[in-house]
Amino acid sequence: MKYTILIIFFQLTTLSAIAQGTNDSIIKVDSSSVLTVRSNDEDLSKKYIGDEFNYTFKTGESQNLLARFINWVGQGLHNVFGINISPQLLELIEYFIYFLLIILVVYLVVKLLINENFNSLFQKKAKAVSDINLTEEHIEGIDINELLNTAIEQKDYRLAIRYQFLLTLQKLSKKDIIEWHFDKTNSDYFAEIEQPEIKKGFKKIAYLYDYIWYGEQAIDDIKYTKSVLDFESINKQIQL
Repeated sequence: MKYTILIIFFQLTTLSAIAQGTNDSIIKVDSSSVLTVRSNDEDLSKKYIGDEFNYTFKTGESQNLLARFINWVGQGLHNVFGINISPQLLELIEYFIYFLLIILVVYLVVKLLINENFNSLFQKKAKAVSDINLTEEHIEGIDINELLNTAIEQKDYRLAIRYQFLLTLQKLSKKDIIEWHFDKTNSDYFAEIEQPEIKKGFKKIAYLYDYIWYGEQAIDDIKYTKSVLDFESINKQIQL
């Protein structure tokens, strides 16, 4: 009897737990809430336009100085003239400027490697002297020795260096080592000289001439006498 009562109590407890679990698993539906379906007929592609929604191109603090300047110019054209320049075109302009800068750097490096005098990068034609008009008279028809002596007597040693250089060009032309023309540069004459020793000597006097004459360096008789040695050396080689 005792065991029968325990079994009946156990069964009632189990049935009560199952019933409680069944009631907890039932989902209650809230029929008081009303769902409203909303639709968006607005074209978002037209609404979210402009530079602030363009995440392809760098703007603001992420740009370098050149890009900022180009964008500033583009914005100025838009504000003043109403000209709209696309970000793609602005970026293309930026790359083109980089390309030009690279070419400029390469050009300057090449000039330095061939030891070109810096003044000759920008000086193409020889400066005219009042008593010599090289554009109207061939160099072989000029009495350069007389002009040279006059410059030395007047202690104009800078002008004397110029005449020394023209005198060497005259000798090179007479020996058909170069083909003289008033519009040629020292680099042109240097390329025409084939003899190695004369080529080496010409490079020295061309440097002295550019430094003193085009560089407007004032020299005294001592510096002039020292500089003349290089001119005399190449002149002797030309006469051989």
